[in-house]
Amino acid sequence: MASITLNHIVKQYGDGFPAVNDVSLDIADGEFVILVGPSGCGKSTLLRMIVGLEDITSGDLEIDGKRVNDLAPRNRDLAMVFQNYALYPHLTVYENIAFPLRLTKGQYSDSEIDSRVRNASSLLELDEHLDRKPANLSGGQRQRVAMGRAIVRQAQAFLFDEPLSNLDAKLRGQMRTEIARLQRRLATTTVYVTHDQTEAMTLGDRVAVLRRGVLQQVASPRALYDQPVNLFVAGFIGSPPMNFLPGRVDGDHLVVPFARIPMDERLRTAIGSRDLVIVGIRPDAFEDADVVSSDKRGDGVTFDADVDVTEWLGSELYAYVPFETDPAVQKQLEELDRELDGEGMRTQLVVALDSLSSIRDGDAATLWFDPASVHVFDPESQDSLTRDDDKAASIDADAAKARQRATARAKERAAREDAAAS
Repeated sequence: MASITLNHIVKQYGDGFPAVNDVSLDIADGEFVILVGPSGCGKSTLLRMIVGLEDITSGDLEIDGKRVNDLAPRNRDLAMVFQNYALYPHLTVYENIAFPLRLTKGQYSDSEIDSRVRNASSLLELDEHLDRKPANLSGGQRQRVAMGRAIVRQAQAFLFDEPLSNLDAKLRGQMRTEIARLQRRLATTTVYVTHDQTEAMTLGDRVAVLRRGVLQQVASPRALYDQPVNLFVAGFIGSPPMNFLPGRVDGDHLVVPFARIPMDERLRTAIGSRDLVIVGIRPDAFEDADVVSSDKRGDGVTFDADVDVTEWLGSELYAYVPFETDPAVQKQLEELDRELDGEGMRTQLVVALDSLSSIRDGDAATLWFDPASVHVFDPESQDSLTRDDDKAASIDADAAKARQRATARAKERAAREDAAAS
């Protein structure tokens, strides 16, 4: 296991385009870090530079305190799991897992190789498949074999490049839990690239968000969700994404297309002398006003909206309310939508309601939200004006403590299982 440190890493191709631009990131020993961002943001390029498959144009890459810029991939002692599994079709599962050890040409005895392979297969529940070929396995089983090949090396760190993107939704869910359980048990430093929101928010100790090769924010998943640094991070993190609305100041109120939001001290301080801002409200901040208690209702903003379409998903109900955005911020929001791989379709408010809500397509609904849930962004710089640095730091600190407790519990559980097996 080892720490990984990136100091002002740049990757520039022949045409001068910086695929990765001045990225600095400290990954602690045993930490699970997720690299996320839209297509073409540089996350896979960054991962390939760490493993040595891409040259570093400038900057320093250190593994466990040692500069490795000029080391070949085989000398970095890192194990990579690819999107397409990269298994050898003519070899059995056993031999695919054993392959990295056999490449060392005599460094490991046959008994050592067998012990490592069977230990990995036991962890991944592959014991009954060791004599099968990859073509006879399911996608999830193939991915477990690829992970077994990484585990057996006992490398300093694991690197995952969108490993679950070829699996269906159910298998992705199962494999997410397997990867999380495995990483906690082995406590191996892990860097994981994905574009999937759920993977990013559920797997990582910290998440690094990239935009056009530039690192935007590194934080725990909750801190990213609650305290984004800018419009891009706020729009990328969360599913459904944050709603962005034009907000104009009118006296002591912030006027958005559906409602007048009374400005408390927090909002007044954040907005300052600005007349126009971009207001961000998460879909889960809204509630059906008919089910909000009278005491709570008086503390929030209630407004009427014509619901266009609803989607009932069992555990929650999504309601969609179209609106016309302010021309003064339309360009910024359209550009953001393109960066986030959007389709540039109509602007609409997305509201996540309790599944018991009776609101349906075409209804005139009364909705409620708490002004404390409102984010405000500067239209020009796109920086968050309502971010609370102290609160963000507190959330990150709590997340770090939770990770330490989870890792300790996983090691204790593994010790008990090993003792029982012996």
